[in-house]
Amino acid sequence: MKSLEITFYKTFFLALLATIFTIEVSVAQWQTKVDSLVQDAIAQKAFPGAQVLVAHKGEIVLERAYGFHTYDSLVPVQNTDLYDLASVTKILGPLPAIMSLVEQGVLDLDVPFSTYWTPWKKYRDKKDLTLRETLAHQAGLTPYIVFLNEVLRSNKHRGPQLKKRFVRERPSKRFSLQSYENRYIHRNFPRKMFRKINRSKVSQEKTYSYSGLAFLIFPSLIEQLTGEDYSSYMRSHFYDPLGADNLGYLPTQRLPGKRVVPTERDSLFRKTLTKGYVHDENASLFGGISGNAGLFSNASGVYKMLQMWLQGGSVGGRKYLSPETIAAFTALQYPENNNRRGLGFDKPLLGNDSLPASKSYPAPSVSPESYGHSGFTGTFVWVDPTHELIYIFLSNRVYPSRAQRGIYTTNIRETVQEAIYKGLGI
Repeated sequence: MKSLEITFYKTFFLALLATIFTIEVSVAQWQTKVDSLVQDAIAQKAFPGAQVLVAHKGEIVLERAYGFHTYDSLVPVQNTDLYDLASVTKILGPLPAIMSLVEQGVLDLDVPFSTYWTPWKKYRDKKDLTLRETLAHQAGLTPYIVFLNEVLRSNKHRGPQLKKRFVRERPSKRFSLQSYENRYIHRNFPRKMFRKINRSKVSQEKTYSYSGLAFLIFPSLIEQLTGEDYSSYMRSHFYDPLGADNLGYLPTQRLPGKRVVPTERDSLFRKTLTKGYVHDENASLFGGISGNAGLFSNASGVYKMLQMWLQGGSVGGRKYLSPETIAAFTALQYPENNNRRGLGFDKPLLGNDSLPASKSYPAPSVSPESYGHSGFTGTFVWVDPTHELIYIFLSNRVYPSRAQRGIYTTNIRETVQEAIYKGLGI
């Protein structure tokens, strides 16, 4: 009898070891696949380096750094290095504050936005637009305004020159918004930007058209409604209590010892390699603190915010948002208009699961409930509540120039995402 028991337990133990080994090999295989894909994209100069983080069912299953800060291969990327998040700022900056204010009843998604942003009341094409339409990119707002044109004048002999009434090379009481080491913006310039936004044209055709203009307004609106400085509000209400120490604005001021990955060689405005200051020119003219861009972080800092959403808005016994609010903001808003967007969040193409891989977005295997956002600098974040999966991809694809389009031609962010789903058997 004892011999049979020993044989049984021995067989069971060996089978268990074999299962564990098979699982470990499987995990190693998909991780190796991700490594290969990213390294191949680096070899094709889609970007000089990247960070990738994957979390599944509340556990980080991959967190890797690849390549270098620049193509000279002098500074290898580390997981602690900070990247310019670009438009990912929209969902990690003003959007959580707006979600909270809607939950508190301070904001209403379906009354005219001019109720809160009163300058719009005197513009016929804007006075009835709602916050819901605006967040879902259904309002018909002008996609983008190049405010840099306001601070530069053309000179046929010397090229673009700074207008000294708006920009100076040294700080003063009037020129207090720092755009770069030797670029200081007049403190009243944001008012000029707001006036141009307020006067901008609105399309009468209410179809999906991406616009970041309202996100330039949101920080000022949040300050107006909360009575707190916007950046401080985000730190005290979200980033600090979540332990997202690396996530925030103005990285060189806030985290002077941290390494920040450079972005683009700017030949027009800063006339040097942009590093430690926001790449987006509109955000830079706000002094680096804006709702459309300006946040910096490493992958683990971003993960803290995304995991909070995935857990229904509560972490460590603290409630940040309700599950109902998160569900409302991440749901489709205007699918009847072929609009795939949630409120502020990007979502998969409508019918994504039935499209061929070459036409899907972001990846064929993501669930319809998933959501996220991409950034111009080469960033991408995605949350899939159906599969309890978080995917973060950070890169500086705009180095040395925004003309670099390898990240799009390789489709690397979405290809890696699909490899993760296949590797995890989802």
